[in-house]
This record gives sequence, structure tokens and C-alpha cells, in this order.
Amino acid sequence: MNEPQISDRSRLILKALIDRYIREGTPVGSKSLVEETGLSISPATMRNVMSDLEAHGLVSAPHTSAGRVPTEQGYRMFVDSLISVDALDEGYLNNLRSELSPSKPNSALVESASNLLSQLTSQAGIVVTPRSDSCRMEQVEFVPLSGNRVLVVLVLTDKDVENRIIHTQREFSRKELVAAARYINEHFAGKELQEISDALLASMHADKDSINQLMQLMIEVAGDTMEAIAEQDCVVAGQNNLLDSADTGRVSQLKELFDAFQYKKDILMLMNHCIDAEGIKIFIGQESGYHAFEDFSLITAPYQSSATAIGVIGIIGPTRMAYERVIPVVDVTAKMLSAALSR
Repeated sequence: MNEPQISDRSRLILKALIDRYIREGTPVGSKSLVEETGLSISPATMRNVMSDLEAHGLVSAPHTSAGRVPTEQGYRMFVDSLISVDALDEGYLNNLRSELSPSKPNSALVESASNLLSQLTSQAGIVVTPRSDSCRMEQVEFVPLSGNRVLVVLVLTDKDVENRIIHTQREFSRKELVAAARYINEHFAGKELQEISDALLASMHADKDSINQLMQLMIEVAGDTMEAIAEQDCVVAGQNNLLDSADTGRVSQLKELFDAFQYKKDILMLMNHCIDAEGIKIFIGQESGYHAFEDFSLITAPYQSSATAIGVIGIIGPTRMAYERVIPVVDVTAKMLSAALSR
């Protein structure tokens, strides 16, 4: 979308209007804007400028007020060309360095990053887990539990550990499970999880005559487990922060967003569109293409391991958020998470 051509004075007034609306959350009138900008113009002249901004689709006038509020297009101009992003202060940076320590396993780093994004922005923090082509198996162990249940302990090459409880068709002895784990470790250690899943299932079909029924069953179970662990997920923290900033007339929209957090499919799809982006990407309202996000903004940045993008972090909050403060938090958190994962 091409940016509307407006004068420098109109741009200054638009920025002042959005700054004030973000702070206070109420429509901004002409008299308030004269005070906010310090311009030597009359309220009547200010009203003319506001009308011009409305004609360009940058602000709108709610029926119940003579003041104006920014539109999505107004917010887009604001974040693209009207704000200046400041560096984070040393307190924020020290907190990030401490929580995103390279000594932590990947799963702990992902959870810490999500929590930090939420705490530092007072919005909902989202981190998409590393995509499967970055996960390789170092060792697997099967532990018998009561009934037809088996604990799968999977050690990844980055020393992260994944645990899954699976349900089998029959009860297996510890000896049988040790044999199955030995087979998988001998043949597939160091390989990607999805590759292991595909290979195990192919082996099961190709070697029906050479492997017994027990091994066939365990290979199938292991293959399904590898595939499940390899699937991407997203860790969400601070959803309740959105309740504090929700418009009372938009409760149904907030419920739809919370449903999206629960089922995650739409969020994963939207976040993964950003994995190859260079730096910050911002979706405002309907720009996301998802109805649940229409009253919200999503700010994302990819994170890397050894210079390869493997996931995305972001925050989601109301369109009326403090973009100047939130954008650098997302940017720096992504860079520090990348540094920790590239250890």
C-alpha cells in the first residue's frame, strides 16, 4: 500500500495524535492536539488538518466523540516513518543476558524468551520452537510404565531432552524396550528427527520378513514419536496481559484470539511467514489475514542458530500499543536468543 502524501505539519500532527491515543486510549480532539504539538495554529486550522487526515484514511471519528482515533493505515504510517526506536537501557539488557544464557538447553531458552517478551512489553510473548530440520537425535531410551504405556526419553544433539508418554498395543518388558532402543540408536544416532521417522517407517515396510513383530511395532511407535517431537510448536506467555488492555466492546474478539492461542495452527502459520524476514516484521489489524487478530498487532523477528533462521519470536497486543518501546525488545531478544543457540 502506497503511503499517503501529506505535509510535514500533518505528519507531526498525526504522530502527536497517535502518541496521545496510545497513552490515553480516548479520541483526541483538536484543542488537545494544539496543546500536544505546541504549534501556533488555531483550533479551527487544526480541525481542517484533522479532516484532511481523515480524508486520507489515516484517522477516523467515532460517532460518540468529536475527537479522532488512528486507523490501521494511520498506524502503518506511524510505525513505518514517524517513530524513532531507542536503544534498550542497560537494565533490560542485563536481564536478557542473564535469562538467555548459552548454558541453558534449547527448550529452557525458548520458554525464557517467551516469558521475557511478555514481562518487558506487558503483552503476550510468543516463540515458535526451532523447526525440525535443526533437531537431531543423539540417543533414545524407552522406559516401561504401568499398563500399555512407555516413556520415551529423547536426547537431542544440543543436549536438550524431550519426554513423551506413548500408549502401545500391548505391554512390553524392559528387556524388549532396551532392544528396541539399541536398534534405533545404532542405526539413527545423529540424524534429523523427521529423517528418522521416515526411515523407521520405510524400514518397517521393507523388512517385514527379517524383523519380528515386536520390532515392527516398536519401530512404528518410535517413528510416530519422532514425528510428533519434530513438529513445531509455539510457546505463549502473558495472555492475561491482553485482558487489561481489551476494549470492553471487543470481548468476543479477545475470546477468538485466546482460542487461537490454544489451537496454535493460525499463529504458527502466520509466524512462520516471518522466518525468512530480515529483522522486524509488523502486522497491524487486518494485515495479518486472520479474523482473530483484527484488533491486535503482531511484531515478530526471526532467530537463528549458526546463521540459519530456525524460528520466530514475537509479541501480540492491541493496535494501541507502545510500538517505540516494544519493537526494540523484540529485536534485541531475537538477537540474544540467536547468540545463545549458536553457542
